Amino acid sequence: MKFSWTVTLTLFITLCFTKRSFFDAKCSTSKKFSFTRRDNNETDSLPLIYIATPTYARATQKADLTRLSYTLLHVPRVHWLLIEDAHETTKLVKNFVNNLQEIAIERGTDLQVTHLHIATPEKYKLKTSDPSWLKPRGVMQRNEALRWLRDNEDDLSTNGVLYFADDDNTYDLRIFEEMRDTQKVSVWPVGLVGGLQVERPLVSNGRVTGWNTIWRPERAFPIDMAGFAVNIKLILDRRKANFIATVPRGYQESYFLKQLIHGVHELEPKADDCSKVFVWHTRTEHPKLRHEINLKVPSNDGIEV
Repeated sequence: MKFSWTVTLTLFITLCFTKRSFFDAKCSTSKKFSFTRRDNNETDSLPLIYIATPTYARATQKADLTRLSYTLLHVPRVHWLLIEDAHETTKLVKNFVNNLQEIAIERGTDLQVTHLHIATPEKYKLKTSDPSWLKPRGVMQRNEALRWLRDNEDDLSTNGVLYFADDDNTYDLRIFEEMRDTQKVSVWPVGLVGGLQVERPLVSNGRVTGWNTIWRPERAFPIDMAGFAVNIKLILDRRKANFIATVPRGYQESYFLKQLIHGVHELEPKADDCSKVFVWHTRTEHPKLRHEINLKVPSNDGIEV
């Protein structure tokens, strides 16, 4: 019995110190990021992050949205604009949003969700057999987010930033803290994109001087959609700045940013002078549902997947 009490006491002390060490941890980045919970006064003063996410119907849609939403639940002061590629909002995404809002209330988080929709014209839609890069995706949906922000300007917090977040990317929580104090346009590395392990801005003396990229390096801003954030005031001031479906492949980001700033000298490098990766351009694999065709009744009959 004496041995048992000794082991129990030792384990209790170890767990206490381990727990304290974890929650007191600070990450070594250009901006200190604490895992401790902020008090309400500190949270209320944070710049608001508007996150625009295009989404479209597919077998993995709910799974991808669930994964992203559980990341956002850990980020204070977020307003999520979720834009469906559809003529009307779908039951699946409506249910998802309603459930997420219930979870946010239960957890005491301040995540806000606005559910929008707009359909992509057929001529710009990918066919099932098309490679993902053949046509631009999410153009109309990102523009719908821009329209909503400008139409609701009087109700917006102008102390904030806009970030375009795809629903199947992977996000380190630190990326959201990095972007909060964006003055115009902030940038950072993106992993697993452009045929490289990482694409990133090159930084010297705190200024962006070039780009580590292979694909079309002559672009004005050879950057992925996940690699920048824009101050919301700039979005409201440059009211005609939009995405254009007809621009050359891979130039969406450059054409958009050229409507907001004049050159790389205005970019603000984040993530420790762009030396750390906090976002990855991952893609969810299309599931092989070959056995479904053999069923008289679909396996998801009466159940939402």
